[in-house]
Amino acid sequence: MEKIKVTDNLDTLRGLEGECASVYFRVFDELILNQKEDFWFHGRNKRPPLDNVNAMLSFGYALLSNDCAGALEGVGLDSYAGFMHRDRPGRESLALDLMEEFRPVLVDRFVITLINNRQMKNEHFQKSESGAIEFTETGKKKYLSEWQEHKKELLTHPYLKEKINWGLLPYVQALLLARYLRGDLDGYPPFMWK
Repeated sequence: MEKIKVTDNLDTLRGLEGECASVYFRVFDELILNQKEDFWFHGRNKRPPLDNVNAMLSFGYALLSNDCAGALEGVGLDSYAGFMHRDRPGRESLALDLMEEFRPVLVDRFVITLINNRQMKNEHFQKSESGAIEFTETGKKKYLSEWQEHKKELLTHPYLKEKINWGLLPYVQALLLARYLRGDLDGYPPFMWK
């Protein structure tokens, strides 16, 4: 955190973020308490995901990214013009920036809960010919159903001090970002969940 506070170079900041992600995901498997034979985590892999946990994380991140892009567009911001994520054709870089605040609390905790509460099972996944792990149709429906229920749960927003649904969090943070960029707020209040 001290290095992050004093860096003024975007590439250095990206490197520090990568180091933090590496440390975080190194201990992620310790959060999986049940169904260890089918749900283990030996590191982040994507495009394609090679195990059940990475398949769940990747799908959740895709859903969250879409929610963030919609929220940004809804408040009049261009979801393709990012700060931390480099602009690339077809990539919603600002949506990826915004979702970084929510990945651990919205997706990662959700995935761990589904596994530890035995709501998702090995039968909800299949291996494709390419070796990628994919949801079965039943598995995808189960995941999406639980995701929608999860988004209805209430939290007290740490900055606004109001109760909102988890599903509104991307919109609220997009609105706060828009207000900051337009000069209505002195600083952007990032979502910090304890």
